[in-house]
Amino acid sequence: MTATEGNGGNENGGGDRAAGDRHTWDDGLIARRAHWRAGGRAASRPARAVDEGRAEEAVSDIPHGAGGFFPGLSGLSGEEPGRRSFGGPPYAVYQAGVRSFTTGTLRPRLEALRQLVGLSRSRLEGRTLAGAARVLDEADARGRHPYGHTVVAVAGATGSGKSTLFNALAGAPLSEAGIRRPTTATPLACAWTDHADGLLDRLGIPAVDRRNPGYPYDPALRGLVLLDLPDHDSAVPGHRERVDRLLGLVDAVVWVVDPEKYADAVLHERYLRPLAGYAEVTFVVLNQVDRLPGEAADQVLDDLRRLLDEDGLALGEHGEPGAAVLALSALTGEGVGELREMLGRLTAESGAAERRLSADVDGTMTRLRPQYVADSGPAGLTERARAEFEDRLAEAAGAGAAGKAAERAWLRDAEWACGTPWGRLRGRKGRAGSAGTLASRTPAAAERTGIPGARARTVAVEEVTARPAVEEAVRTLGDEATAGLPGPWAQAVREAAGWGGRGLAEAVDEAVAAVTAHRRPIRPVWWSMVAAAQVTLLLLQVVGVLWLLGAVAGVFGGAAWWMPVLLVMGGAAVGPALAWGSRVAARGPARRHGRSVEGRLREAAAECGRGRVLEPVAAELARYGEVRAQYVIAAGGG
Repeated sequence: MTATEGNGGNENGGGDRAAGDRHTWDDGLIARRAHWRAGGRAASRPARAVDEGRAEEAVSDIPHGAGGFFPGLSGLSGEEPGRRSFGGPPYAVYQAGVRSFTTGTLRPRLEALRQLVGLSRSRLEGRTLAGAARVLDEADARGRHPYGHTVVAVAGATGSGKSTLFNALAGAPLSEAGIRRPTTATPLACAWTDHADGLLDRLGIPAVDRRNPGYPYDPALRGLVLLDLPDHDSAVPGHRERVDRLLGLVDAVVWVVDPEKYADAVLHERYLRPLAGYAEVTFVVLNQVDRLPGEAADQVLDDLRRLLDEDGLALGEHGEPGAAVLALSALTGEGVGELREMLGRLTAESGAAERRLSADVDGTMTRLRPQYVADSGPAGLTERARAEFEDRLAEAAGAGAAGKAAERAWLRDAEWACGTPWGRLRGRKGRAGSAGTLASRTPAAAERTGIPGARARTVAVEEVTARPAVEEAVRTLGDEATAGLPGPWAQAVREAAGWGGRGLAEAVDEAVAAVTAHRRPIRPVWWSMVAAAQVTLLLLQVVGVLWLLGAVAGVFGGAAWWMPVLLVMGGAAVGPALAWGSRVAARGPARRHGRSVEGRLREAAAECGRGRVLEPVAAELARYGEVRAQYVIAAGGG
């Protein structure tokens, strides 16, 4: 293989650079290498239990639902006899029973996301939930294949030398490398396992493009499926689409950059920056460092790290989770062994697929956050808001005014029942007229006042509830209930309140009429006793007058005249005094009666409000609470 083939057109290659020079870089690379050699990164994540004595396909039972960062499609599958043979030595076959979810954190998050999508379909637009649906579909599809198989894509720009690196990792010239650009037209697969057919079929890699690694097989890479992707900046139609599709399906990515185009804006803006959340399954490789003289390699690598940091891509410089950044030369082989060692550890951990899917869920939750989380404070329907709504309905129904009217009517009834007979005769005509007028104007109001003889002259329910006040009460409740809610859920709550508010005034009228129909206050016993006393006093006065007239006429002879005068004067004084005392005594019962009438009307209006508005709003808020709880779980918060 020539230097031109390995380094994309640089014929001199700079191949005389000593391998040991780069071990003196004071940029964290030495510490990172030492950490990898000590197994630090492998120890920082849960190890996978591998049973080498049993081969089985571990199939996940995660829920079906929604997708990844790039839209994934099930691809083609083909077979060309003689081009593919994954036989080989027994130690080259990956035999392990690996659990689908090893950390125990991804499964509940996916289940919560599935519940979230199901609960939100009637509240959010389909395009808003499309990303979540793709994540669940991708998790479901990936979960049907063992997580012990790790799919790693080698991606890069034209001339970066990724095909040469692919061949160096495979240990054989499997992918064509040369001056012609683009060299790689279709994805090529190399699998260190005999059980990758399902994964490669899912990726759409035809059998004709599947290869064996070079002999002898490297047992440290068993379970690895390596892909050589077309150039992401290729001008050939379809190349970029294939790259984007496969990047949305693989478990990890090795980005190959060269000293000339490592700062390419397309690479950073289209790929590295959007994939910042996938740092733990990302390797960024500066290839062709053999072309850089002196300390130029150090400077280019430092500048590459600076650009990656600006992209938001976390770098695992000292063992912390993040992308691995290293320099190598695929042509000379310098640094390739370190990358192979990293890929071997990644495959042995069997966690790349799970971390990739977790990053998919993280990105989806970040994009969905405005739909489920608002920053304006706590949301909900408080007891104060409920009480104020019921008070507004009662006021609109005239409960307070009806209560005061009932209190006044009680006092008038007491005055009429306990007054002097002469006063009752004088007030009968005016009382009957006012009662009849009230009954004919508002039958329900006449009944609720409790005026004797006030009868509804029609069975039709008249409008006694103020419509504007009811509408204002519903609007105010909707505003208070949606405070702190995200837009879609606030709209759903307002709609629930609005639908309940339609016809609420009429329902309150009917409820008030039903409560007050044929309800007349019970006549107190003491009213009858006072009325009897007043009649007795009247009779005494009549007897006194007759007695006095008889005494004046001499009918009774010399009977004393002062006794009838005393009877007349006593009856005339005691009767009004008894009526006044009765009015004073009736004030307390009248007040209680008015409050009772007001309370019944308030409860009738409140019952309508609860059934038509408060309960639907509370149900919508409860739905949001359940959705919010599922969002928190899916986002990794519990």
